[in-house]
Amino acid sequence: MGRPKKNKGLGDVVESITEATGIKAVVEFFNDGKECEPCKKRKEYLNSVKFFKRKIKVCRTFTEDEYNSYKSFKELRTLRITQEQTKFLCKLYSDIFCKPYWFPDCFSCSGTARSISDMIDALDNVLETYKN
Repeated sequence: MGRPKKNKGLGDVVESITEATGIKAVVEFFNDGKECEPCKKRKEYLNSVKFFKRKIKVCRTFTEDEYNSYKSFKELRTLRITQEQTKFLCKLYSDIFCKPYWFPDCFSCSGTARSISDMIDALDNVLETYKN
């Protein structure tokens, strides 16, 4: 048994339920072993809808230096984020969203990775508002 799939959204949750209950196998059986096209479209649509994302209020936009620094971070980013990059992200997030500065006490905790990932997602949304 492999690693569990990471759900991208509600479409993946629905697909997991249909797989677990055997509904997907029955549909594929009657569809000559092929994936159901309407099911696939439903999954894509439900994954694109952001039901559970809480909108974070932006306090201000990037300065030119912040924009360039964050864009460089995105271009050079690897899976492992350094402590210096984490400090940069925490400070930038704090400034852009007018939140208290937070820096993780423990880098081995799974909650820390999730928090940093959430910060990056929020900063990405701000970055996307800029036109190239």
